[in-house]
Amino acid sequence: MYNNLLYFLVAIFLFSVDSVPTEPLLPAWQGGLIFLFLLLGYNRIARRAYRQPTAVSSAGYFGTEKRLSILALCFFAVSLYSCDPKFYLSRLPGAGLMPALVNILGLLIFIIFLALMWRAGKENYQRIFDRKYSVSGFVLANLKVNLPIVLPWIILSLCYDLLALLPFPGLQKFAGSQWGDLLFFAVFLGFVILFFPPLVRRLWGCKKLPDGYLKERLEKFCKRQGFSADFYLWPLFEGRVLTAGVVGIVPGLRYILITPALLETLSLEELEAVIAHELGHIKKRHLLLYVFLIAGFSLLAGLVAEPMVYLVLSIDPLNRAMMQFNMSAESILTVAGAVPLLFFMIIYFRYIFGYFIRNFERQADLFTLSAVGSGRPLISAFEKIALLSGDIRDQPNWHHFGIGERITCLEQAEREPVRVERHNRKVRYSLVGYCCIMALSALLLSRIPTDELAKRYQENYAETFLLQKVKQEPERALWQRMIGDLMLNRKMERKALEAYEKAYSIEPTNPEIMNNLAWLLLTSEDVSLRNPVKALTLARGAVALQPKPHILDTLATAYWAMGLVEEAVKIEEEAMRIDSAQKRFYQARIAKFTSESYEDEIRALAEKNKTEKNPE
Repeated sequence: MYNNLLYFLVAIFLFSVDSVPTEPLLPAWQGGLIFLFLLLGYNRIARRAYRQPTAVSSAGYFGTEKRLSILALCFFAVSLYSCDPKFYLSRLPGAGLMPALVNILGLLIFIIFLALMWRAGKENYQRIFDRKYSVSGFVLANLKVNLPIVLPWIILSLCYDLLALLPFPGLQKFAGSQWGDLLFFAVFLGFVILFFPPLVRRLWGCKKLPDGYLKERLEKFCKRQGFSADFYLWPLFEGRVLTAGVVGIVPGLRYILITPALLETLSLEELEAVIAHELGHIKKRHLLLYVFLIAGFSLLAGLVAEPMVYLVLSIDPLNRAMMQFNMSAESILTVAGAVPLLFFMIIYFRYIFGYFIRNFERQADLFTLSAVGSGRPLISAFEKIALLSGDIRDQPNWHHFGIGERITCLEQAEREPVRVERHNRKVRYSLVGYCCIMALSALLLSRIPTDELAKRYQENYAETFLLQKVKQEPERALWQRMIGDLMLNRKMERKALEAYEKAYSIEPTNPEIMNNLAWLLLTSEDVSLRNPVKALTLARGAVALQPKPHILDTLATAYWAMGLVEEAVKIEEEAMRIDSAQKRFYQARIAKFTSESYEDEIRALAEKNKTEKNPE
């Protein structure tokens, strides 16, 4: 279940971050053909994998399923970025109003690959677990097992979309705020806590433990521990798996699930020890802590997502790589946003979440010492489970300590009871450390200059886009002019000059190009780039072609630079008559022309540059 949680999280993430292109990469028929080939190829690989001799045992079956699930993610990712299903799904009726439907349908593509895997493994499953299924029945059974993993996400996504459709602008504004978002999530969390356990119980086909001596004894044991819960038979893998679990936080909606195989295998004392382990999860509030840890990831991911995208996209080598490999800016935007967050998600759940899960399990193991009075019943239960599950005593596990490690820990704690409190202290300190790190991370992330990174990203993105356009349309002056504008805005005046001159050489009668080049030759902070004579010629030509106010202002500046103050004032007054809304601006320009000379401005600029280069 923990592995499947990771697979579905990655699948949801991959589809969610995939952008909707303006045009699909390939025509619809070609994309459809590639998707069909991907399905056929995956189906062939899955069938071949389950025909291997190693896949006929229970351990081999689950190992094959694990490898094929990872491969299904790879095929799913290839289909997303080669067939553009999001492009077509986003054009379905109602997709604009309910974006969640697009994401849910996108997840169905991943489930189609899984269905091919389940179909291919049906015969092995029937042989191992001695149960007959139709193909559709087997696929549906597997879907029911995995549905609880994605159901909260589906419900939450649909609720967000439905909330946005309500005709209450005030409510929508509040829901879109930070506090509204938190309140909505809290309400949804309450819904999950209350109603999710009964739903899971029904989806998994659990049935109440029959009345009798066994149920009575287990209930009495729970009562002695000050605990109440309903006991249910858990038909996981036809009930042949040796395991138990607890779902639900609220009394009355809390269930202890036990597989029939576990009931048949363990003695009453061993069963009580297993139940004590599950009670340990409740007593130590592990189920609430799981929710807390998942919410922590959501918070951190939300804080890091935007700065991370901007940070990655503001890296110059990335932009050069885009040009070298002729990659589209949209693809880079998707990858730059997705890859770091995907990596962060896998690291968080595999190592941070996994660390706490393992230690929560150990804490629940140690709880049995006080609940039962001895570690021997649980140790005996572990030995039986390890042996009957395919001799997995020393098999490592990322979300539980290995059974051998758990047995050793119980034996040591029974000899040295101080180890129990020591581990409880370790868990407490780990949670405190986690909270401190999360709070510090949130504080540091909130101080990241996101606006500055966004500006740098936007400039890099614009530059990459324009360079791509220049490569595609080298004879079009517009792109060179826009590169010049961008470089000038970034104070990269020499590059701006090169771009403007290229644009001018392509289109020498374009008044905007002539004006922008003239303005740079008049106002460059790099004095060596200034050329008032050439600027005057360009400005005159631009005004002759298009006497707009901003071009007249450039001509006036050129006259002023040449010492022709009267002409400069006259031209500026003409611009003011045309654009009376900017009267104050033109008056300020006239005041400047009449109160200082162009040479004074150059000397002041040279002095400023000298001071900045050689500060005291």
